[in-house]
Amino acid sequence: MTMTERRKMLQGEPYDPGDPELVDGRRRAKTLCHQLNATDYGDRSARREALAELLPNCAAPVWVEPPFFCDYGVNITAGERLYMNHNCVILDVCRVSIGANVMLGPSVQIYTAMHAMDAVERREGIEFGGPVKIGADCWIGGGAVICPGVSIGDRCVIGAGTVVTKDIPDDSFAAGNPARVVRTLERREGSASP
Repeated sequence: MTMTERRKMLQGEPYDPGDPELVDGRRRAKTLCHQLNATDYGDRSARREALAELLPNCAAPVWVEPPFFCDYGVNITAGERLYMNHNCVILDVCRVSIGANVMLGPSVQIYTAMHAMDAVERREGIEFGGPVKIGADCWIGGGAVICPGVSIGDRCVIGAGTVVTKDIPDDSFAAGNPARVVRTLERREGSASP
C-alpha cells in the first residue's frame, strides 16, 4: 500500500507539499482564516461558526482574537478554554496538541514545519515536520516561538519572546533564546493533575 503525502506529512516524514490534497487543505484553511479575520468583531455567532469549521478538533469554547493564521487547522487539537490573542500563527503540518485552559499571548508562533539544512535538498521542495504538544493550564507569553518536535508540560509559563527549542517539564517557568527553565513553579491545590 502506497503512503499518501498527507500521511507522510503527519508522521513527520519527508513529503511533497505540492501534492493536490495538501494544496486543497491549505487553500481551505486560508479561506477560513480569511473569513474569520474579516468577520465583524461583534458578530460572535459568525466567528464561532468559522472557528468550528477551521478548528474542528478543538473543544469549545475556543476564543481567537483575529488575525489568526494556520496551514490546515484540522491538525490542531485543544482542550476546553483555549484562548489565542491577536496575530497567532500555527503551522500545523504535523499534529499540534494543546491542553485545556491554555492562553497564547499575542504573536505566539507554533511551528511544526521544517526544511532541509542542505541548500540542494531545500531546492527540491521536500518538507518534513515534528509535532508540538502543549500541556494543560499553560500560559505562553507574547511573541514566543515554539519549534517543531517540542513538548511543553502541564502548568508551564513560557516568557514573552522565548524561543522553545527543547522540551520543557511540567510546572516550569522558561524564558530566553533558546529557552531555559528559570525555576520550578509551585503547584497549588486545585491545579490540574497529570
